[in-house]
Amino acid sequence: MSDLPFGFSSHDRGDDDNDPDKRKKDRDPNSPQDPFGFGGAGFDMGDLGQIFSKLGEMFSGAGNVMGGGAQSGPVNYDLARQLASNSIGFVKPIPEQTSTAISDAVRLAETWLDGVTPLPAGTTQSVAWTPSDWIDNTLGTWKRLCDPVAEQISAVWTQTLPEEARAMAGPLLAMMSQMGGMAFGSQLGQALGTLSKEVLTSTDIGLPLGPKGVAALMPDAIEALAEGLEQPRSEIMTFLAAREAAHHRLFSHVPWLSSQLLSAVEAFAKGMKVDTSGIEDLARGIDPSALTDPSKMEELLSQGMFEPKASPEQVVALERLETLLALVEGWVQTVVTAALGDRIPGTSALSETLRRRRATGGPAEQTFATLVGLELRPRKLREAAALWEKLTEAVGADARDGVWQHPDLLPGADDLDEPAGFIDRVLGGDTSGIDQAIADLEKELGGPEDPPVDK
Repeated sequence: MSDLPFGFSSHDRGDDDNDPDKRKKDRDPNSPQDPFGFGGAGFDMGDLGQIFSKLGEMFSGAGNVMGGGAQSGPVNYDLARQLASNSIGFVKPIPEQTSTAISDAVRLAETWLDGVTPLPAGTTQSVAWTPSDWIDNTLGTWKRLCDPVAEQISAVWTQTLPEEARAMAGPLLAMMSQMGGMAFGSQLGQALGTLSKEVLTSTDIGLPLGPKGVAALMPDAIEALAEGLEQPRSEIMTFLAAREAAHHRLFSHVPWLSSQLLSAVEAFAKGMKVDTSGIEDLARGIDPSALTDPSKMEELLSQGMFEPKASPEQVVALERLETLLALVEGWVQTVVTAALGDRIPGTSALSETLRRRRATGGPAEQTFATLVGLELRPRKLREAAALWEKLTEAVGADARDGVWQHPDLLPGADDLDEPAGFIDRVLGGDTSGIDQAIADLEKELGGPEDPPVDK
């Protein structure tokens, strides 16, 4: 983290700064700082109560300065929004002409998509978003994605402190949770501020981050992308509009898809293991000077003490999630290429540009890796697109899109490497047990028919 995230400033001064002897000591790098009167030679567990009291005062004041109010939940989202807005800076209004052009592009793309997929249009509104609009319309989904791992971070202090320290800390452990919430809020705000200026559409990372049915394109980011390409801007706009519209067809008319994608990310995050070694070292061997020296606090907080680590179970879950993301992105690429390929000559080149952008770890992947330890990178996007293309040639668009009826009908990770077997199953109509599976899914989506029974 490059900025002090908790409202600390290396120029902040307390009342003691009026003491010339203290100022001289502060300027002397060899002079030990002794804020608690421990003689600069460390401390024992009997001193820990004073440590927590001092730390509680610091974070209580920091929360009032930067939090903009009381923090509720594991992440200080008020701080995140404030830092994201500061990162974005001044936002120019989007010209009406640009908004009209985006609406026209989406409308044209929907017309062309109608000819290549039986899934009907899923967009009910077409809008042009500024980076601030993107923050406002996606923050609710980010809360759902970030809260699970943040909840672990907020509780990690209690889990890792020695018993004696835990007894001394008492209610001040809430301050430790507040620190975790502020740290995560700071990280989230800085990441989303950067991401909001680089995403191209509301579905750019393959997840339904925005409101259902709202096709949103980001004119400033699209303009920046177009500067490095040779294709006309109008064609780039139409291409991205088609991708956005294709995503919404899936998310709107495959009822289980959005919830399963978001639930998969949630499940991955909830099972994340947090590397507590840094916190344990801090709790068992605190250097008292670190608690009043902003630069040392910043160093402690940036040493990865909150960095999540994936367990073997999450590695398996990640493979399933990556496969589903690859299938979504591969299907979108297939139908967009079929709809635009004869009309926009640069469609294949634009598809490859976006594929490389994802494969090399763009802003979305970096953001997720930082926030929840998850890289949303469809590593087999090329294989997934090839499978959908071959399946279209073999069975047609109607049968191809019929496999989206239920997750059990979709190809798995092995099928992406060897698509022939999956295509044979579709050709043979192997849907054993699928009727009951679909009935179970519909019941699940519609809610339980009978009230729960108290046990």
